[in-house]
Amino acid sequence: MKAFSVRPAQHTYAVMELPDPGLPGPTQVRFRVLEVGICGTDREICGFHYGFPPEGAEELVIGHECLGQVDAVGEQVEHLNPGDLVVPVVRLPCSDAGCLPCVEEEQDFCNTGNFLERGIKGAHGFMTEYFIDEASRLHPVPPHLRKVAVLTEPLSIAEKALLQIQEVQERLPWPPPKELNAVVLGAGPIGLLGCMAFQLRGYQTTVYSLEPEDHPKAELVRDLGATYVCARNHDLEALDRMVQPMDVVYEAAGAPRLAFQLLKYLDHNGVFVFTGVPGEKPASELDMAHIMRNMVLKNQVVLGTVNAGRKAYANALEDLERIEERWPGILDRLFTAHIPLSEAEHYLVGESRGIKNVVDFTQVLS
Repeated sequence: MKAFSVRPAQHTYAVMELPDPGLPGPTQVRFRVLEVGICGTDREICGFHYGFPPEGAEELVIGHECLGQVDAVGEQVEHLNPGDLVVPVVRLPCSDAGCLPCVEEEQDFCNTGNFLERGIKGAHGFMTEYFIDEASRLHPVPPHLRKVAVLTEPLSIAEKALLQIQEVQERLPWPPPKELNAVVLGAGPIGLLGCMAFQLRGYQTTVYSLEPEDHPKAELVRDLGATYVCARNHDLEALDRMVQPMDVVYEAAGAPRLAFQLLKYLDHNGVFVFTGVPGEKPASELDMAHIMRNMVLKNQVVLGTVNAGRKAYANALEDLERIEERWPGILDRLFTAHIPLSEAEHYLVGESRGIKNVVDFTQVLS
């Protein structure tokens, strides 16, 4: 079977042939890969800025945003059957018996840092024709979400953030205001899906990004009932005047200097969420004293969210359904292209194109 793999040590990438994975074990499921979304992490791996093959291997099969269809199940698997649609999780637990999060299957909070991540760190990803995984790591997908379910993994990042924000807000001895303001920094797939998730929960959401006001991304934000602010026309002080108070910031741009500058405007008891994983860049000067003073005096919380757990995946699937019901067809506008595996290289390297590109394994492989 064919797969797209990267050899970091050789700085090469290619569509390669892999052996068929065979039959699943008693607790496992084999699924046919239908779609794999391309994201910034995949592009960074193909640029050799990140990515680690499994132990003893030279190549890493990439791809972590996956939708599959069950092909065969092990004899002990009861909740999945051939033909079912599934979404697999990305992060796998570490092997340390003392790591309580991993023992409790909450490996997105792994204490050791020795977790594995499909298509990213130490474990092959899903950009291949067939895959075998433990049934416990697969989320069933309702058939009516077939067209959009590949967005589950990127949406789960926002879902994890919202779960953590809820925990933070509940530490206060009074209920939060009926309406909270959220700023989403960046209008890529993570930012736009985050905007949808915040809108579903009643936040007054503002997306702050570089695209001009007449860009399709800006139009999509406004069609969600949110506000779009072009960063080229309005600086952070202007944004602060527009959004009062700034209760939550959801960073989805991977721009550290801008993010920390925006942190200065976070309001009392506010929560700042980082999702971006920027590459190594030269150090830049920031007014850290002002930021630190604000965080202490305003009781602020800063947290990171990445590769979510089971609850966030379940919430993502529920929210995909709610988004489809509330804004019919809007998720379709996130997709720029569905391409065969043979064309994946053109979307994984070079200039970024559109919003969300998807490798479609139902198209003819060549």
